[in-house]
Amino acid sequence: MPLFQKAVFYTTVANLNDMPLDSQREVAFAGRSNAGKSSAINTLANHTRLAFVSKTPGRTQHINFFELANGHFMVDLPGYGYAQVPEAVRRHWVDLLGKYLQTRRQLIGLVLIMDCRHPLKPLDVQMLDFFAQTGQPVHILLSKADKLSKNDQIKTLSSVKKLLKPFMERQEVSIQLFSSLKKQGIEEVNQVVSAWFARQQEQSETETEDNGEMPV
Repeated sequence: MPLFQKAVFYTTVANLNDMPLDSQREVAFAGRSNAGKSSAINTLANHTRLAFVSKTPGRTQHINFFELANGHFMVDLPGYGYAQVPEAVRRHWVDLLGKYLQTRRQLIGLVLIMDCRHPLKPLDVQMLDFFAQTGQPVHILLSKADKLSKNDQIKTLSSVKKLLKPFMERQEVSIQLFSSLKKQGIEEVNQVVSAWFARQQEQSETETEDNGEMPV
């Protein structure tokens, strides 16, 4: 079964103190407002409205948790880079997003969504720099690939890979094309993120054995 297929809404929080206590591992989804993050989540989950899609960027103002079939969580983070919100709201988003990414011990990786027509905007680069401090992997989805011809898709993917080389020297970074409309790239995302969970499970079991405890 695909990893995200049975995702169900679990809770939404506006403060770090309200994060689920029973979560063991989480993979987060982030991206600029209007990059196609909510559509990507819905497509991966095969659910039309699991994550709310709005024509008004910046609607996701909280951190939304969705439970996966493996018992772990997918986390939908507030979109960044949308200026037309009150300054107090923007500061809250930045604080909540930053603290979650830096301090959430359950977080094992970040799926970063970028519009394939406008990749690696300054705030995307800032996000990569910021998250690199955690040492956790990043998988980039170049969304809305259907907006480009096949030839332009290949050129864009190659170009962005070259620009990502400095980041790849510091952390695990992978990238792919993705289209919610054409259902393109779903299997690849599942494979990458499933591998993250499997690796964390293996590390946990190894640590348990090294400590002389019975694995559970």
